[in-house]
Amino acid sequence: MKLIKPFIALTLILCLSISASAQNEKAASDIQEIMKKFEVVGLSVAVVKKGEIIYNESFGLKDNTSNEPLKNDHIFRIASISKSFSATSIMQLVEAGKLNLDDDISDLIGFTVRNPNFPDKKITLKMLMSHTSSINDSQGYFTLDAINPSKNPDWEKCFSKYAPGTNYQYCNLNYNMIGTVIEKYSGVRFDNYVKNNILKPLGLYGGYNIDSLDASKFATLHEYNTKTKTLSPSPLAYSTRRDILSNYKMGYSTPLFSPTGGMKISSGDLAKYMAMHMNFGNYKGVKIISKKSSRLMQTKISEEEGYGLAIANRDDVIPGEMMTGHTGSAYGLYSAMFFNPKEKFGFVVITNGCNPNYTNGLNDLLRAGLNSLYNNFIK
Repeated sequence: MKLIKPFIALTLILCLSISASAQNEKAASDIQEIMKKFEVVGLSVAVVKKGEIIYNESFGLKDNTSNEPLKNDHIFRIASISKSFSATSIMQLVEAGKLNLDDDISDLIGFTVRNPNFPDKKITLKMLMSHTSSINDSQGYFTLDAINPSKNPDWEKCFSKYAPGTNYQYCNLNYNMIGTVIEKYSGVRFDNYVKNNILKPLGLYGGYNIDSLDASKFATLHEYNTKTKTLSPSPLAYSTRRDILSNYKMGYSTPLFSPTGGMKISSGDLAKYMAMHMNFGNYKGVKIISKKSSRLMQTKISEEEGYGLAIANRDDVIPGEMMTGHTGSAYGLYSAMFFNPKEKFGFVVITNGCNPNYTNGLNDLLRAGLNSLYNNFIK
C-alpha cells in the first residue's frame, strides 16, 4: 500500500512529461509549416507563462549563405522593441528624481525644440515617449543635427502641422532624443546605462554597443527582394562603430547607438525582459522599475493606436485577447513581443528574414507565429 502513492505520482509525472513533449512537437511542426509559407530564413520564439519560460526554440538558419543553423543563444538586432528599454531607463531616472515626464525637452536636450507652427507650446518628455510630440522623421533620425536649428537649415520640416500633444505619429527621432536625455541626466554613456541598470540586474546578454558583443552570436539579417524573390544578408545591421566612437560627444552623439532600435538580444533573454514588464517591473525578485511606472508605460495615451510609453495595447493580434507589447522591423528583421499582464502569458517571435506581408500594420508571419504559440501553449 505504501508504494501506491509514489507509483501514482511517478505515473502522473510521466504522463505530464509525455504530454509536454507532444505539445512541443506539435508547436514545432506548426511553426515549420508557417516558415515554409512565408519563406523564412530563421525563426526564434519563446513562451512565458506565470513568470516562467515554458518554451524557447529556434528554427531554420542563422545565415542562408553559410547554412549555419539558428540557435537559442544567437542574438538579433530587435529594432523598435528597443524603444521600451529606453523608456524603462527614463522611468528609472524619474523615480530617482532626476527627470519629470512633463519636463520641456528643450531644457533637457540642450537646444530649442519647438514646433514652428506652435512656438508657445512646449514639447514634453512624455510627448516624445508616446509619439505625440508632433516631431517626424522627414529629416532623418541618425543624428540630432536633423532637428537642431543651428545645424540644419531645414529643421522646421521635422515638425508636423498639428499641435504637440494633440495627435499620434510614430517617430524614431523621438527615441534617439530620449536616449540622449538618459545619457545627459544619468552621467553614463547610453549603452552602459542600459547594460548596468536593466540587462545586468536581470542576467541578460545583449546591448546597444555592437563592438562589446560576441559577433559570432549575431543572427544575420536578410532583406527580401520582391523582384528576384530572394533573401540577401544585410551587412549594415551590425556595422562596427569603433572608429566613430573615438569622437563620441556625451549628450549629443547618442543616436550612434540607436536608442530607437539598436538593442541586440536573444529571444530567450527578451522573454525574461518581457516577463519583468508582465509582472509590472519585477522579475524573480529583481525590481527594475516600480509598479506605478510599469503601469504608466502600459497605459494608452493615444486612444486610437493604444500606444502608451514605448508599449502598445492591441486587440487585433490574437482574437479575443488584449495584448500589450511592441513590434520591430529593420534590415529584414521582424520582431514581436506581446504579453497579457492580467493572464500572465506572453510571446516573443523574431525572424532574421522572410517574405513580408502585412495585415492591419502587423507582419503576417509574426501574427501567425504569435497565434500558433497561443493555440499550442495557452489556449
